[in-house]
Amino acid sequence: MKILVTGSRGFIGNRVVALANEQGMRCVLHGSEHSNATDSDMIRANLGATTDWAPALQGVDAVVHCAARVHQMQDGRDALALYRETNVAGTLRLAQQAAAADVKRFVFVSSIKVNGEATQPGAPFQPDVAVPPFDPYGLSKYEAEQGLMRLSQETGLEVVIIRPPLVYGPGVKANFRAMMNWVHKGVPLPLAAVHNQRSLVFVDNVADLILLCVRHPQAPGRVWLVSDCHDVSTADLLADMAMALGVKNRCWPLPSWVLKGAATLLGKSAVADRLLGSLQVDVSETRRQLGWQPAISYHQAIAITARAFLSEIPGASESLSKEG
Repeated sequence: MKILVTGSRGFIGNRVVALANEQGMRCVLHGSEHSNATDSDMIRANLGATTDWAPALQGVDAVVHCAARVHQMQDGRDALALYRETNVAGTLRLAQQAAAADVKRFVFVSSIKVNGEATQPGAPFQPDVAVPPFDPYGLSKYEAEQGLMRLSQETGLEVVIIRPPLVYGPGVKANFRAMMNWVHKGVPLPLAAVHNQRSLVFVDNVADLILLCVRHPQAPGRVWLVSDCHDVSTADLLADMAMALGVKNRCWPLPSWVLKGAATLLGKSAVADRLLGSLQVDVSETRRQLGWQPAISYHQAIAITARAFLSEIPGASESLSKEG
């Protein structure tokens, strides 16, 4: 089987390519025109309404669309237009040309932000979405999903949609890496009393599901949610990070309402929402209908991620091995 993987040097796309190669698939690599990757056989094209994908789609059986304009915490007022240009128009252009090239299946890596920003206790997100999201990034992904489903009905292109929550693993950036850095440096964090519940997913587990959806007969026409099947509180996540990093857990308790109030005064309410709030996904349909299970457990994944983090810090991995 031959697949085109967009964003093939990105966080998720890189692991999709690695696992696909292990499974005997042939991959056509894609990166943006500004990518600094040195692959001589990489297709370089930006996602947009006029991009010509025809050369990249020759002989391709399936497209795995990982590339996107990613969510930024501090986007400007024109953020929605920028997201739509890449995530909606760019995605639909690729899918239209894939259908014209007789590509059989299109696997779209969307986002749990299509569902929203938070869940209430006992009410995890389901594949169905009652109302469009307000977040510009989430809305662009929602509109892309809707457009893909319409295109599927018009052309017969098999469309599969996967909505991951927070994805972590070796090389992770943003908030997850910041948390690991705080823990590794021994920063006392007032989060020991945070008993929220959040679904996470290890990058290899996402890649594993993506490749299953490339070939599974029941995957098309559906939205699939994914996680490690092990939801954790912020307090437990920090404790697990500390153990994996070989350092003392220095979290201490402070009521959530105090943290929320302080964050609001400092203009950091969005960060507080992610640290204090819950976001859970129900993956029961994914497990039941596709027979999927996480290939790597949550605790194994945290350990792998911690080792990769320490390998980037001079002397850190050696000191950990001596302590162990």
